[in-house]
Amino acid sequence: MPLKDNPVQNCQLVGARYPDYGYDDRHNDLSKQYLATCPETTRHWHASSLQVEQEVHDPVELIVTGTIPSYVAGTLYRTGPRGSHQVDTEKAGAFKLHHWFDGFVQNHRFQIIPSMHGPTRVLYNSRSAVDSLLEHIRRTGQIDDITFAQKRDPCTSIFRKIFGSINASIGLHSTVPSGDGDSGVDDRGSQSGIQTLWSKTDAAMYRQLDPETLEPIGYATQTVLHPSLRGQFTAAHAKSDPFTGDVYNYNLDLGRVPTYRVFRVSAVTGKTDIIATITDAPSAYLHSILLTESYLVLCVWNAHFAWGGLKILWERNMLDSIASFDPTGKALWYVVDRIHDNGVVAKFQSDPFFCFHTINAWEEPSSAHPSDVDIVADLSIYENLDILKRLYYENLLSSSPGAEDFAGEKRDTSRAMLRRFRLPSILSRGASQSGVAVENFTAPKDHSCDLPTVNPHTLTKPSRYIYGVTDRGNSTFFDGLVKYDTYTREPMFWFREGQNPGEPIFIPDPDGKDEQDGVLLSVSFLLVLDARTMEELGRASMECAVGLGFHGLYASSTSVGIPLEV
Repeated sequence: MPLKDNPVQNCQLVGARYPDYGYDDRHNDLSKQYLATCPETTRHWHASSLQVEQEVHDPVELIVTGTIPSYVAGTLYRTGPRGSHQVDTEKAGAFKLHHWFDGFVQNHRFQIIPSMHGPTRVLYNSRSAVDSLLEHIRRTGQIDDITFAQKRDPCTSIFRKIFGSINASIGLHSTVPSGDGDSGVDDRGSQSGIQTLWSKTDAAMYRQLDPETLEPIGYATQTVLHPSLRGQFTAAHAKSDPFTGDVYNYNLDLGRVPTYRVFRVSAVTGKTDIIATITDAPSAYLHSILLTESYLVLCVWNAHFAWGGLKILWERNMLDSIASFDPTGKALWYVVDRIHDNGVVAKFQSDPFFCFHTINAWEEPSSAHPSDVDIVADLSIYENLDILKRLYYENLLSSSPGAEDFAGEKRDTSRAMLRRFRLPSILSRGASQSGVAVENFTAPKDHSCDLPTVNPHTLTKPSRYIYGVTDRGNSTFFDGLVKYDTYTREPMFWFREGQNPGEPIFIPDPDGKDEQDGVLLSVSFLLVLDARTMEELGRASMECAVGLGFHGLYASSTSVGIPLEV
């Protein structure tokens, strides 16, 4: 049934307003004619992807064109800010959010259903996760809690408990151990096979969602896992062992002596163990970690919190509490033995950088000592912290004058680079003295990406191909997808003007023999690309857009295994 015939709240039907939305060239003559005659403001197609409003509570069937392979059958969840970043209030006019990471959270669900007698079907539904917050803002005209980057009077409620709530939802996860009766955890499951669905941020708390309706139904903090995990921060991207399903992360307790507690949650027993404690690193905003077959690597890159993190209490947001980037500083690397629980077994330093997303890491025989082991690590990095400022809405919206501030040199410093590091001689290194993390290569920015992914069969093993979203100057932000070959150092792109594909998720072909055998799923509509050729196989089109968001979770309905989380 077409989307416009179903219950939709605050939905703009945008087939013409947002050109080429979800239809390929064979189905797009009308929207192209419209674009040729529309006002100049409607050509700001990147602004459109950030300003879409929609909420679809009851699943609707999308229009599928092309071919979606049957092995893609499953459920794709996505999370990120809803389109609008402002709210009309009862007393203070319009309240506006300042930063993309603080956007009002909305979650999306795509059910991909194979058919014995026809093409694959796709059903879609979505729901806001912050209705109570929106109502509070409408009544009061303000947000009371600490946020990522919302500016406000620091003298207001300065001693309120840190991170009582944080709006942003960065990622999704299907496995968090059950808490006790006071944890606020709901035990309902889903026909899709996902028994628990959690939204996550860089704060050490989780929000539970109904796997089918996406309604918020519970919450938990990391103290449910272990009483020592009382810190305020964690990585939004935990890592799962691809063989055991055990989940690894860190918990950062701020203070005069910042403390990182690295922990493991057993997939079999649900038991949580602290496997390393680090007290000689500065407190920092660390969005992700690295995992090899034997080690966890915590890189403390150069996004250090001022005053040991206590400045957050004054600024009431994270971004203004991060100290200025020091180009003379060092990034610190900690290698933790996760198999024998020997704690930190090696330390390294490298030139400074910032990073959101690690990609993959693995062990291989040392290039200097064949009996020793090196760790090879791929990351998507930035040369400084400019990217954090670029993500203010006033800089992102292509229709905003602020977007011009991130042109030229400032734009270039806020573009990602793919970089490969080598941590040499792990077995003989020891933790008493830091070694040097060696830069193997850095890809040109035009070939690089953020929101990166690889074939999940290569996780903790050598991987050749990296996929992600590009920033090549075709909009004020991400503007396409890239496949980067780390052997030949050559890129392959997918780009369509007027379309903002989100982070790709790699779905392996179960009959594939090669690392690149599979498809990529990306969302503004549901786009399916051949991961080998980067050519479109099919899509599920929508009359309402899914706004540019963050991350997601894919759970296959054709095999039993660990869901693909990014």
